[in-house]
Amino acid sequence: MESIWQSDVPRVRFDALEENKSTDVLIIGGGIAGILCAYKLKTAGVDCLLVEADRICGGVTGCTTAKITLSHGWIYDKLIRRFGEERARLYLEAQINATKEYAGLCREIDCNFERKDSYVYSLHNLKKIEKEVIALNSLGIGAEFSRARELPFEIAGALRVRNQAQFHPLKFLYAIAKDLLIYEHTKVINLEPNRAIANQSAIAFKKLIVATHFPVFNKHGGYFLKLYQHRSYVLALKGAPTMCGMYVDESDTGLSFRTFGNLLLLGGGGHRTGKQGGCWQELEEFAKKYYPNAEIVGKWATQDCMTLDGIPYIGQYAKSLPNVFVATGFNKWGMTNAMVASDILCDLVKGNSTPYATVFSPARTVLRPQLAVNAFESAVGLLTPTAPRCPHLGCALKYNRAEHTWDCPCHGSRFTKDGELIDNPATDDHPSINP
Repeated sequence: MESIWQSDVPRVRFDALEENKSTDVLIIGGGIAGILCAYKLKTAGVDCLLVEADRICGGVTGCTTAKITLSHGWIYDKLIRRFGEERARLYLEAQINATKEYAGLCREIDCNFERKDSYVYSLHNLKKIEKEVIALNSLGIGAEFSRARELPFEIAGALRVRNQAQFHPLKFLYAIAKDLLIYEHTKVINLEPNRAIANQSAIAFKKLIVATHFPVFNKHGGYFLKLYQHRSYVLALKGAPTMCGMYVDESDTGLSFRTFGNLLLLGGGGHRTGKQGGCWQELEEFAKKYYPNAEIVGKWATQDCMTLDGIPYIGQYAKSLPNVFVATGFNKWGMTNAMVASDILCDLVKGNSTPYATVFSPARTVLRPQLAVNAFESAVGLLTPTAPRCPHLGCALKYNRAEHTWDCPCHGSRFTKDGELIDNPATDDHPSINP
């Protein structure tokens, strides 16, 4: 099912690459991170080329709720306690800079860019709100406590940050992509030193950026243990009260709200990919209870890569690959973190230093509680004696009755009921799936 972003704007089309090419920087992946990297490198005069296995913005980027905000749930109190105030400040500064960059670019692009206040609410935990307000204030952001009266249910309270933003992501991305050197339907099937082999061509490069949502090269970096994937669902409601702010529950399984025109976008029903969750049914029941006169005019789902510590992996792909870089694990906040990734990676590719590289480095410690959870899920998936198996690393796939797909609870690959690949890290269709 298409999102409202995909259904109301003509998409930009690019040819497939059918001849050999060479470039200084090859970018694999045509989502928001890859496109922003290509745009910035071209603007800086760097020779670059982007290839996309399907069509640009056809995956997770086209299914976002498109909030541009520094408010990423309860993160800043955790960052201060885990990494210290300086690293928390750098993370925050990177998000602020990303929002400013969007504001500057969107002055010249008709993409429904609007300034909105951002709210992170909690149903029951007032103490969490107080801690996060204190943390942000200590970092120089004027965060406030709010009762968030626009929400149709009672909450303990919310964290409010003023002057954040929302937009139409595909209007924005198609506008900046149209003049870039991009090849669609060009799938990289093998990677050699300084050379990528695609389905109909070969591309020589000096440096490589992997922006494929979940990194697809398994031999390096350990991303199959450092990441897991989380699904969430969205309804577009017509006839529901619109909201002046953008709202998200601090819980991974909570609800989010934002308005687009006369539509209310209601998100939630989340769960680890391959596990049970509320899905659209939870949202439909909520809408029936709180917005009985609203009409569902759109529904879609998205999938996010989650890291061990809540910070994306942006930087050198692995120690053994000095000229290969990665951007992944945006933890549901892909709009600002994609812009952050483009800033960091463009500096690294050009050989420039950046104060943010250490904060987002993929080489930071993996000794976090989530690592044990990921390892456990992988072990269960590998030992479960059922078919079909995921071609990525061999875990047992689970049938998703809400979406009629086969999903991998280990690493998040997904397939249609006929075996066609939907989401990576798997790279090929499944030859033997039967529902």
